[in-house]
Amino acid sequence: MTLDELCAYSAQIGLKGVDLLEPADYEAPKKYGLICTMGYVGAGTIPDALNVVANHDKIEEAMRLNVPLAAKAGVPNVITFAGNRRGMSDEEGAKNVILGLNRVKKIVEDNNVVLCLELLNSKVNHKDYMADHTAWGVEVMKEVNSPHVKLLYDIYHMQIMEGDLIATIKANIQWLGHFHTGGVPGRHELNDTQEVQWDGVMRGIVESGFKGYVAHEFVPTGDPRASLLQAVDLCDV
Repeated sequence: MTLDELCAYSAQIGLKGVDLLEPADYEAPKKYGLICTMGYVGAGTIPDALNVVANHDKIEEAMRLNVPLAAKAGVPNVITFAGNRRGMSDEEGAKNVILGLNRVKKIVEDNNVVLCLELLNSKVNHKDYMADHTAWGVEVMKEVNSPHVKLLYDIYHMQIMEGDLIATIKANIQWLGHFHTGGVPGRHELNDTQEVQWDGVMRGIVESGFKGYVAHEFVPTGDPRASLLQAVDLCDV
């Protein structure tokens, strides 16, 4: 599907936005009454990001350019990553990520945008990725302590790494800024071939008082429109 096709269909089935767009595409969903709910701002890549101090200059430079563009387009959230370990201890990595986030947090605070550090699994998809457990991410968030810096809790990834989804979400909701879905295993449709009880997880998110966005991020095995509609219906609690 093209971005326009995705936006048109998303609006048709009652979604509010489209995730993970580059700055050039921030405005595209507006034609369909949607927004970009999570944007890229050049704040590192999955393997190369905040846990290496040498990356901080480039990340700050990109964010100074792109975060104001996100704010202007009404993008509420932007994404960043920890980076791979490459032999680095989790303690050193945490210190470096905290240093980097403290360096750039005023950019997102001044633009009223939330910078979300994504939690990913290091077991199946992103070998060696550092931010692979909620507890590590929460300790980083506590040190940065900004309402404009939070975690992107990817339910697919955290089910693989630690499970205990609902209790973890409820216990840490003040540090969570955004959610992603994806069927486990395989990151395919949210259906009866996989192990997450999605309506239960969504009720947990609602009960936590969360007011942000849940984005569907999976690879359909069949018709993408039918798969997306199924996911929307299942998660509408």
